[in-house]
Amino acid sequence: MSGPAQAGTRRASLLIIGGGEDREHDMQILERFVALCGGPDKRIVVLTAASRVPAKMWTIYDAAFGGMNVGSRKPVHVASRLEANDAAMAAEVAMADGIFLTGGDQKRLLAQAGGTRLDEALHAALARGACIAGTSAGASAMSAHMLADGKADLHPEKGAVSLGAGLGFLPRVVIDQHFSQRHRLARLLTVVAQNPYLLGVGIDEDTALLIEAGGSIEILGAGAVTVVDGRHMVSNVADIRNRAVPEMVDVRLHLLPSGSRYGAAGDSATPAAFSDFLNIVTNIA
Repeated sequence: MSGPAQAGTRRASLLIIGGGEDREHDMQILERFVALCGGPDKRIVVLTAASRVPAKMWTIYDAAFGGMNVGSRKPVHVASRLEANDAAMAAEVAMADGIFLTGGDQKRLLAQAGGTRLDEALHAALARGACIAGTSAGASAMSAHMLADGKADLHPEKGAVSLGAGLGFLPRVVIDQHFSQRHRLARLLTVVAQNPYLLGVGIDEDTALLIEAGGSIEILGAGAVTVVDGRHMVSNVADIRNRAVPEMVDVRLHLLPSGSRYGAAGDSATPAAFSDFLNIVTNIA
């Protein structure tokens, strides 16, 4: 297996965290984020737009990144779309080496930032090789189709979950977080039942899916990533009433525990049934 990115490497990457990452002890995921940014001497901004308590959120990550000797770290607090269209702020984000999207409410993040100069700056930073990380709500916001609201407790239920427009770094993917801890498989199956074109990705707490330009993925942290693929599915979801349980035949499920790595030279051979998923998720933009 090839090792983690070293300080100084600059490959565009997404670090998608299921929430609850360790911020005080070994901080494996956050340390990997700093390495992907190019090391502690690089510029990191923390975007708190998803949170209703941005100052408190910044205090947490200021301490964590400070403990890793990141000297150039700065919060970006956005409380309105007017602020998200500030040219100077957007320029600073566009030139950052790493951008960290905090938790909170993904709908709040998109309502304030979607389609603004800040949104454009995030894409510009990724295009020039930055690492963008997001945890919890920040993770869900990364895909083009964002899981916005709703729940399904025991079984998938037609109409129980709604989607919204996300930041668009990943096409054809919908991301759920706190996955195993909050028993969200039924919720993700609900999304896939109604949108078989989309791949469902569920990420456990203190766990991250790392997607790197060049076509590789890696799972790190304490848990696992669950992938639900309904593209070969046969279902009656179009014909049943709202809140009924759909029939879902031939749904594929992949479980990737921490340490799984595919796509890079010298890593595990990619199974044929998984190669299409790899091609889709590594098409970051």
